[in-house]
Amino acid sequence: MVSKKPAKAKKTTTGTADGKKKRKKSRYDSYGLYIFKVLKQVHPDTGISRKSMNIMNSFLVDTFEKIATEASRLCKYTRRDTLSSREIQTAIRLVLPGELAKHAVSEGTKAVTKFTSK
Repeated sequence: MVSKKPAKAKKTTTGTADGKKKRKKSRYDSYGLYIFKVLKQVHPDTGISRKSMNIMNSFLVDTFEKIATEASRLCKYTRRDTLSSREIQTAIRLVLPGELAKHAVSEGTKAVTKFTSK
């Protein structure tokens, strides 16, 4: 008994000249670029490994999630529908410890002022 092999399908691709399909890169949102920029501002001659970058990225994602959750909770407590900079500021004071919260609030206020003045 002889089994027939299926005929090869013709490659009809829209892509490169050699017939290969262009694969769309999947997006990966990360704060890596911004972490690197801040690192270069603080320590211009220092690098960072991929593993350390992933740890820093996870740390930032977790921190922003905590702040957003706390700000959302504050909106629910005060029965407001709109999340404003005031709720974010209060959430930062609750989530971040002491001096770090003061610096974060002052930098945030400066950024909001700069954004609204344009």
